[in-house]
Amino acid sequence: MNITLFIYALLAGLLPSLIWLFFWLREDSNAEPRPLLIACFVGGMIAVVAAVFAEKYISEIVSDQTFLYSLWAAFEEIAKFVAVAVIALHSGYNDEPIDAMIYCVTVALGFAALENTLFIMGPFSGGQIAQGIITGNMRFIGATLVHVVSTATLGFCLGWAFYRGYMAKLFAVVIGLGGAIGLHAAFNLSIVTGGSADTLRAFSWIWGAVVILIILFEEVKAVRPRFR
Repeated sequence: MNITLFIYALLAGLLPSLIWLFFWLREDSNAEPRPLLIACFVGGMIAVVAAVFAEKYISEIVSDQTFLYSLWAAFEEIAKFVAVAVIALHSGYNDEPIDAMIYCVTVALGFAALENTLFIMGPFSGGQIAQGIITGNMRFIGATLVHVVSTATLGFCLGWAFYRGYMAKLFAVVIGLGGAIGLHAAFNLSIVTGGSADTLRAFSWIWGAVVILIILFEEVKAVRPRFR
């Protein structure tokens, strides 16, 4: 694959994520620092590298398809959470409940950007430019949103527990990660093991989940300290 096709694949993977990032960042009236957002985005891309090696190893020791794709979803969500935790959650700029959702969405979109690039590189390297464009478009409306919705679920739980104690925050991480993994695994399995009708249903419920996510953003904005 020559450098020109690689650049095209990278742009095709990056642009959809950047479009979605611009959309979701508008939910935060107090904009986060750009260097921190860039770090989150890049952290999500680095998490893909870890996921590629881990998923290759998992595929060598797990033969059951349902279990395999569930483990892949679990590792990806854990990797994204680690990126958020290391880069942003302990930052001094994490000073209101909505911030955790913004950081989670940004990491998820960085993850999706590089993952989409890798998927698009396959058709491009074989000279199937049209197929690569179709793959990019499908991931723009499908897989990219899965990453956003699943990881933002964790972000919402963290935002809900923002003013609460350590045990509440730990509970939020467990519930949020469980929800993120469950959503991600359900989508993966519906695409891989189902037919075309199942795929269409999966896309429809993901878009329904996007609507719910918009509502959750409004809910987390309303989180206040329990005692003033």
